[in-house]
Amino acid sequence: MNTWYEIRARGTGAEVLIYDEIGAYGVSAKGFLAELGALPDGVPIDLRLNSPGGSVFDAVAIFNALTRHTGTVTVWIDGIAASAASYIAMAGDEIVMPENAFLMIHDPSGLVMGTAADMREMAATMDKIAGSMTRGYAARSGKSEEDIAALMAAETWFDAQDALDAGLATRMAEPVRIAASFDIGRFRNAPMALTEMGDAEGAATGDDIVPDENDVAPGPTADPLLPSEGTGGDVPDTTVPSTGDPASADNAAGSTVPQVDGAPLSTVAAPNTALNPSVRHPTLSHNDRAPARGVAGLEGRRHFGLGPA
Repeated sequence: MNTWYEIRARGTGAEVLIYDEIGAYGVSAKGFLAELGALPDGVPIDLRLNSPGGSVFDAVAIFNALTRHTGTVTVWIDGIAASAASYIAMAGDEIVMPENAFLMIHDPSGLVMGTAADMREMAATMDKIAGSMTRGYAARSGKSEEDIAALMAAETWFDAQDALDAGLATRMAEPVRIAASFDIGRFRNAPMALTEMGDAEGAATGDDIVPDENDVAPGPTADPLLPSEGTGGDVPDTTVPSTGDPASADNAAGSTVPQVDGAPLSTVAAPNTALNPSVRHPTLSHNDRAPARGVAGLEGRRHFGLGPA
């Protein structure tokens, strides 16, 4: 099964890779939280990021879980940490950026179709999410919330030196080979170096963004330290309710797919699929791997997360 993360034992610690869109392939943060919670107390974690963002609720849940972890968390931004992925990066005790890596912060964005009341409620929810993330970036950087809010509103991209100067990274490393793995052009202020890379032919795989001395070794197919998804520890049900107001990002534990008539609804699905108009589906509409649902039947449904403005 395709997934956007991998957690595995390595030496005396654990390595966590997020090299895709958070929440992609219909895989929520619930399995990630279960595997992370099964790690021994105090084990050091190397978190490697190369992600354009993804589900805001999943990102908040991952950030909170990493900050609760009793061991040292070192974040390596191996290519880009944009949107929701940059918020996860803030959980690191140390945040290391190669000289040619990028970090991006911006306001959450989304889509709502419904009544004026639906739209006002959506706007209020987005404000809560943005406020929570603003506080997280401000706490890391030492900047005021007002300064961070302005940077988010402008969709600000930081190279390694910029991030160091802004307090959003703690150390700069040697440049690495970066492959164009994502559609960066959907962001309005993406650096030209990244958009030109995206236009180039023959983009390499994720292995190319890891420097040789830090190459990720193949892990065993099964490791007693790292149980498979859904095992190990008490992990609360993180399903977003199908009715009622969406929880604020501060308290959300994840964004598993809601249920309609007992069957799961995915972020993307086959076109012309009938939808239950009463279901609210908080998510990030950044997934371009499968055809999106048609507009018909979306009345009253909410789609939100961190995405290009």
